[in-house]
Amino acid sequence: MMRAMYSGVSGLKTHQTKMDVIGNNIANVNTVAFKGSSTTFSEIMYQRLSGASGATANGRGGVNAKQIGLGVNMASTTVNITDPGATQTTGGAFDLAITGDSFFVVNNGSSNLFTKAGAFDVDGVGNLVMKSTGYNVMGWQVDPVTGTIRRDTVSPLRIMQEANLTSPPEATTLATCAGVVDKNSTQVKTDEGYAMSLNFVDALGYTYTAQFAVKETNVEGEYTVELKDVINSLGKSILDELDATTLDDIVTFGTQTQQTESILKKLNSDVTYEPGANQGDPGKYIKKVLFPDIATDYDAIRVSGFTYEEKLPAVVENAGVKTTTVTGKAVFTKEEVAKYFNIVYNETEKRYENNGVEVPSDNAAAWQNFILNAATDEQKNSIANFRVTNFNPDSGTIEFAMDQTFTVNEKLVMGNNGAELDDAGTSYLMEIDQREAYDGLEEGKQYSFNVANDGTAVITATTITKGNILKFDVDKGTFVSIGGNDAASLVFKDTLTTRDGQIISLGNFSDISIDFTGTKRFDNGGASTMGVDAGGGQDGAEGMGKKLGALIGLSVSQDGTIWGNYDNGNTTLLGQIAVAVFSNPAGLEKVGENCYQTTLNSGDFDGIGQDVSADGGKMTSGVLEMSNVDLSREFTEMITTQRGFQANSRIITTSDTLLEELINLKR
Repeated sequence: MMRAMYSGVSGLKTHQTKMDVIGNNIANVNTVAFKGSSTTFSEIMYQRLSGASGATANGRGGVNAKQIGLGVNMASTTVNITDPGATQTTGGAFDLAITGDSFFVVNNGSSNLFTKAGAFDVDGVGNLVMKSTGYNVMGWQVDPVTGTIRRDTVSPLRIMQEANLTSPPEATTLATCAGVVDKNSTQVKTDEGYAMSLNFVDALGYTYTAQFAVKETNVEGEYTVELKDVINSLGKSILDELDATTLDDIVTFGTQTQQTESILKKLNSDVTYEPGANQGDPGKYIKKVLFPDIATDYDAIRVSGFTYEEKLPAVVENAGVKTTTVTGKAVFTKEEVAKYFNIVYNETEKRYENNGVEVPSDNAAAWQNFILNAATDEQKNSIANFRVTNFNPDSGTIEFAMDQTFTVNEKLVMGNNGAELDDAGTSYLMEIDQREAYDGLEEGKQYSFNVANDGTAVITATTITKGNILKFDVDKGTFVSIGGNDAASLVFKDTLTTRDGQIISLGNFSDISIDFTGTKRFDNGGASTMGVDAGGGQDGAEGMGKKLGALIGLSVSQDGTIWGNYDNGNTTLLGQIAVAVFSNPAGLEKVGENCYQTTLNSGDFDGIGQDVSADGGKMTSGVLEMSNVDLSREFTEMITTQRGFQANSRIITTSDTLLEELINLKR
């Protein structure tokens, strides 16, 4: 009976232990990544009353051993560690659910622990840590040389360190020009041309704007594309920023040169040639200059508002006299009065003055006399017949009228043209350069002269087109070439010699290839729409160039790699979360706080870990693995455990009753 009571006691103890396990499972039903445990029982040793005997020769059969069990024992508690729990969406970038048999590796400051709970965050110094404990999440760092993951001993992932807060800039290397150039566009016909701008970035992240001009040539379907200037982000020309003499000292945008040799040229009819005194003297060209080519001081005193019709004399000898017809009406402002007639408006005294003397404000005739007295001799000749018809003192305007024809005697002024009257006194002669001595020379070309003694010359013309020639198919309007290719390049020099002789590096600039294949020449209502944008390739982003980027977001890929997202569009690898895999994960020992440590039966951690995808697992961002406790199973186990405990208590009660009856035999 005593053995029965002790058997009941052992049953109570084991069932109580099992209830403890069930209670713990149910308590952690909502604990992140909690793994439920189960218990198994085993019987305790047996007391043998008699041993077994075999059959005898006389035909007696064998007898089994007689044994009495001594109760039950807790055989084991097993963690259901390989059974995954359901996932819960959180949206947190560092809430990670891990699949497969692998574990996150965390460090508590003294040793590595392992967990399935992927609720992580970034602490104040930038380390990736467990939210609940602050344990550092371990992984692999990025090799600073190769930019790839270096899979060596795991270490804390400090993803928000200073080096990761910014992303380096990238220089622009590609650009695309597209759109329509209309042959009827007025802009391509001007000296300024049709303007295009390209915004680009150098290797230091500074932004610049390259300004282009598109101009038509005298060849149908061909245009020049010329680089006019490069402006920095402060609106300052790169010439001033770098103290350069010419733009070509910094950057070029193609040069097309075509040389042709002309036939023998003869002098213009009004040009004579005087050979040089010796072989090294090139001689000089003399041209007859007629009256319209001579500057006079009369042009400087013309009055706006009047119509001047000049009749030139028939012979040059009388060039000092000409007849001028002046008609019309003009209104002068007080500023024009001051300019032409030496009369000023005194703002303080609110009156008109000449040398401090007040000009009458309400008498037109007095004004006319005052003007004549104030005018120079040349002005008097011009204005003697002007009539002051109206004066408005409030607005400060004077109205003049002229309706007469008169002769003005003037003194001719030679100016700086070097013209001299010839010996006969009938013509003015002026020395000119070689270009003016021949017919048919065009602007925009460079000429070299091989001059004969009589002044004739064989002339070699060199046509230099600034920039690149953009060609279109004149029948289809489609692109043909730019400088003979599909693209033209901004080519930066390696160094620059500044105006004061310093040599500076231009290594921060990269050459930029501009693809022009997207341009067309169609009728667009007289409007051209061509434009240049940085970037190329299929997605248009290749070679675009990027400014210095600031970190704006973090993300974790399925293989555990951590990426930084920057506001310049860059995505940079910052590290990788490593995982641990054990030959017997159920052999890990729970140490609380959702963490496990290794045991002799789990297998060791090598300190390096492995990629989560190596065994087919993955990490899912924005979700957490929940507890794998099955409440229906736990409640069922609870009922059976309760009944087992109840039955064992009955063993003790019944045994006690039997002992009581035994004691009562003595009475």
